[in-house]
Amino acid sequence: MTKLVDTKDIFGTIKPPVDDPLYTGTNPNDAVGSIISFVVQGFFFVAGIAALFYLLWGAYDWVTSEGQKEKVAKAQNKIMYAVVGLVLMVVVVVIFNVVMGTVLGGRFGIGDGLQFTLPTINSGP
Repeated sequence: MTKLVDTKDIFGTIKPPVDDPLYTGTNPNDAVGSIISFVVQGFFFVAGIAALFYLLWGAYDWVTSEGQKEKVAKAQNKIMYAVVGLVLMVVVVVIFNVVMGTVLGGRFGIGDGLQFTLPTINSGP
């Protein structure tokens, strides 16, 4: 005769984290959405700081070039690349907003932050 083992005592129950600032609800999809939001916002922050640093570096090189054409050209290229990077970031944010609004039903803004929920199979209309 085989004795049945209660697996509840072996594995226990899995509960969501209580004090995690990224997880505020009871739906696991909210936690994944919050983590993705945090990563995307962090990426835009780091990219913006890097572009600003590169822009200031190009301006410093231009000021200290002492009129040498080669140094001035390198400094102008740094400034141009930084501005192109900032423009590309704005374009990416616009495209991201369009995709978020039309496909995922979320929003991405300065005051609101990034807010969306992942689509699920069982979610209703």
